[in-house]
Amino acid sequence: MKYVVKERLFAVGDDYWIEDGDGEKAFLVDGKVLRLRDTFELQDPQGNVVAVIKEKVLTVRDAMRIENADGDTVATVRKKLFTPFRDKYHVELEAGGELEIHGDLIDKEYTIESDGDKVAEISRKWFRIRDTFGVEIEDGADVPLLLAVAVCVDRMVEHND
Repeated sequence: MKYVVKERLFAVGDDYWIEDGDGEKAFLVDGKVLRLRDTFELQDPQGNVVAVIKEKVLTVRDAMRIENADGDTVATVRKKLFTPFRDKYHVELEAGGELEIHGDLIDKEYTIESDGDKVAEISRKWFRIRDTFGVEIEDGADVPLLLAVAVCVDRMVEHND
């Protein structure tokens, strides 16, 4: 399934919609303003929270935590400590396992893999609009989790530039 992320520059609270392949609003990324750390809610079109993304503070390396609607941690996204040739991130899943994120993160051309298998591809090359990128998620994969991971990586890369 393909999703389109259309970021709005200078939007109050960093709110923006993620649309499905048919151009329908699928998820709202609701940035919470006036917080000590970056916090976002991923909401369905009815306004139900499906994930909460929070920046972890006081860590040695950049990290963001993804929680479910009940406040339980589902995953933690971190930048790898030593990557000599390019930035790499990984996702520690609370249920066990990891996701690897690699590619050109600044230009939004990267893949997310689980055990060497691609579960999602993020690409700006499908679009001519500067602040738009696509997220193609493999069938059977956890859509809200992978979209939340893409939001985390986007924010973390933005902060490192």
